[in-house]
Amino acid sequence: MNTSSKGSVLISGASIAGPALAFWLNRHGFEVTVVEKAGAPRGGGYPVDIRGTAVEVVRRMGVLPRLREAHVDTRRITFLDPDGSPVTSLPTATTVGDDGDDVELPRGDLTKVLYGAVRDDVEFLFNDSISALDQHDRGVDVGFRGGARRTFDLVVGADGLHSSTRELVFGPEERFHRYLGYCFAGFTMPNELGLSHEGVLWNRPGRSAALYAAGDGDEVHGFLSFTRPEPPFDAFRDPAAQRDLIGSVFADDEWQVPRMLTAMRAADDLFFDVVSQIRLPRWSSGRVALVGDAAYAPSFFTGQGSSLALVGAYVLAGELARQPGHAEAFDAYERGTRGYVEMNQALVEEGSGTLIPPTAEALAERNARLRSLSAMPGDVERPAYSALTLPTFASAG
Repeated sequence: MNTSSKGSVLISGASIAGPALAFWLNRHGFEVTVVEKAGAPRGGGYPVDIRGTAVEVVRRMGVLPRLREAHVDTRRITFLDPDGSPVTSLPTATTVGDDGDDVELPRGDLTKVLYGAVRDDVEFLFNDSISALDQHDRGVDVGFRGGARRTFDLVVGADGLHSSTRELVFGPEERFHRYLGYCFAGFTMPNELGLSHEGVLWNRPGRSAALYAAGDGDEVHGFLSFTRPEPPFDAFRDPAAQRDLIGSVFADDEWQVPRMLTAMRAADDLFFDVVSQIRLPRWSSGRVALVGDAAYAPSFFTGQGSSLALVGAYVLAGELARQPGHAEAFDAYERGTRGYVEMNQALVEEGSGTLIPPTAEALAERNARLRSLSAMPGDVERPAYSALTLPTFASAG
């Protein structure tokens, strides 16, 4: 723990934004506590990307070599018709940017590396969460679901798309939730097809099932995705309801879907969510701020959630260290990153039509387009990825 503290900060959430923010706040001399409702850092999860400006963040953290070790090398994607017959099988172009820096890796590996970089330097409270916040001139009185009460100078919500911190301070999620019409579930399951460094994507209109082998091991990532006119708000915090919803949508499907449903119901790493964005007019209120998906989720389709979380955490910590007070710091954090966030949120229209065509006509058009290709288009650097030049902050470390 940092003994010459610039102040105490409670962070809610220990996935990506939370540990990254804890790392930089500790480096700048703050006393940091992270509370996480799960019993440990979450493993598993689907592959995520670190691109553009975010690569410089993890380079400055000193963890880029470890992240590269977990880099996913996908060599082929096969698209299937509803009857399971192949539409086409395409080699993938490079998954890194023009400078070779971008990294794709399993979400659990990223979380593990970020947690490992800071676990010995800050306080982690697992199996607990924030139940109440009371702000005053001297700080924030925090009530925890485990029964404890403590006071911190500042609180930051890094607790994801369905942030309970945001709800306590800003109100119900529905006010800020921009739903894009899709739900998805990810989980690991046995690699019974012997897939190696490849993905297989099956489609019916409005839904898809995918198996994704990050390497050549005994497990693969399973994904079940589907269109839905309204977000299932009642299922967001109810794993049983999530499993029942997915099971009802895919109940009559074939190919590998029945086996995937069985694996999904038994999985201990099920990740269910919606393809949505969070649009907030302001990312702070008083002594409480938000970072990452809690403040500005860009959606699964942009592939930029992890990158925005890493960049936002770095800038927020740096401004808290540089500015004379938290109000000035929160203002500077938002001024410095909102344009970058909005550019990346605007990427949302790219990708949905390829992964989950909503109608039979759209599926036929997608398949015809794929048959004309000789390889999957490369993930070429887009201006939004590097739209922010990362500032340099004087560090206490």
